[in-house]
Amino acid sequence: MNPSTAPESELRTVLLRGGEVHSPADPFATAMVVERGHVAWVGSEGAADSFATGVDEVVDLDGALVTPAFTDAHVHTTATGLALTGLDLSGARDLADALGRVRAFAAARPADRILLGHGWDAARWPGLRPPTRAELDEAAAGRPLYLTRVDVHSAVVTTALLELVPGVTGRTGYAADGPLTGDAHHAVRAAALGAVTAAQRADAQRAALARAASLGIGSLHECGGPEISDEDDFTALLALAAGGRYPRVQGYWAQEVADAKEALRVRELGALGAAGDLFVDGSLGSHTACLAEPYADARGTGTAHLDAAAVAAHVAACTEAGIQAGFHAIGDAALAVVVEGVRAVADRLGIGRVRAARHRIEHAEMLTPETVAAFAELGLTASVQPAFDAAWGGEDGMYAARLGAGRARTLNPYAALLKAGVPLALGSDSPVTALDPWGTVRAAAFHRTPEHRVSVRAAFTAHTRGGWRAIGRDDAGTLVPGAPADYAIWRTGELVVQAPDDRVARWSTDPRSGTPGLPDLTPGRPLPECLETVVGGQTIFRHPNG
Repeated sequence: MNPSTAPESELRTVLLRGGEVHSPADPFATAMVVERGHVAWVGSEGAADSFATGVDEVVDLDGALVTPAFTDAHVHTTATGLALTGLDLSGARDLADALGRVRAFAAARPADRILLGHGWDAARWPGLRPPTRAELDEAAAGRPLYLTRVDVHSAVVTTALLELVPGVTGRTGYAADGPLTGDAHHAVRAAALGAVTAAQRADAQRAALARAASLGIGSLHECGGPEISDEDDFTALLALAAGGRYPRVQGYWAQEVADAKEALRVRELGALGAAGDLFVDGSLGSHTACLAEPYADARGTGTAHLDAAAVAAHVAACTEAGIQAGFHAIGDAALAVVVEGVRAVADRLGIGRVRAARHRIEHAEMLTPETVAAFAELGLTASVQPAFDAAWGGEDGMYAARLGAGRARTLNPYAALLKAGVPLALGSDSPVTALDPWGTVRAAAFHRTPEHRVSVRAAFTAHTRGGWRAIGRDDAGTLVPGAPADYAIWRTGELVVQAPDDRVARWSTDPRSGTPGLPDLTPGRPLPECLETVVGGQTIFRHPNG
């Protein structure tokens, strides 16, 4: 940004002192200077005195912790906002409770053309079944209703909504009285979201961005696409975020491209790449993730949307256009297809060009040792969501029900990815799981399968600097001189060094350790509370009681 047109707050020089500053430049830093939207200096309280007369503002941290702001590397912003402002079924205890919430919501929203809701999960309910269409018709009083499952890969709808989508009964994934998947779901989703007005959409986007800011999230990666939202939604979000007062939004548009011209069309939308949720398969919860062996609790091996040739064509076009390619891939068969396709491009264009492009894979849950090694070889970034394991992992979780306990234990092998040198970027996939950065770090560090755990420090780095590296920026996501002044201030307890085997040590006073401390994230302990979030030197959130 040109300094002459920069907001006044970006031109100010601010000294923060009297706290703990998480910086690799000085593991014992207690003060920081911000100037023109960037970190100018970090160091000790005593050295900070020399800056006190040359700054516009001095902030007394009163013992608070300053860290880089988080980056959530996978978000659906409008859907998150609609869940925040609409019908949220994630807390429904059972089917009866869910239907009761639908009745109450329908009664409270008489003017809505289509009722929207999200978050039901029949796998957690007694009886393990979703609502029937007749039950939904009654609860919604005959009105159009669209309710996405928690993974957003299937939905239950009312008869009135189906009547608005001609030909839906002949589409792949249509079920006469069950959740819709595949093309049927995409068609119904388009009709439902098409009823959202521009004003409703803007309200939802503002609500989602404000929630992110209140949680210390300074930037997020929007994963849009023609099967997820529409171009107006995507470009409106980028414009809203660019106006300031909100987290940065880095956009990905999940459109399959066949040549450089089509790839450049994606760039014209404002996207960093033709990546994000370009579906190679679906989800485990909806039985649509593509597996090498059948599901344990259902027939079939899921759904394959792209083959290796299609993956290769897309990656080649993006690589030649100089933009990122990326895919949604969860099942082991889907991930094998991605690796085969990317490797074919590396053989043709050279592995150096492929690695330099930093192509990315979303979710990447059902990895094998062979696919982990291929990710490292091909320079693929794994954009992953540790909250998935927290929600559905473990011996009695949904993953074990879908795959059997043995296969479920192989999912989300974060330690193996880091050991192999695969770049990690952590996110939420909100609204699939909630915006919750410290909870995400905790979920990675206390993975339900112990051998997949990573240190709190590694998880924190993947949720801050990792998100910037995933977009090709190596100069951000950390508080060192010259880096963007994207940071959050936290009220928290004692700082510790926490290893993946649950060991917790007090922050070493030996300066040779060079290890800044972080909050104790042992399950059961309170998570840090965000007092302020700053992006580019501008405050985008301040706690009302901070």
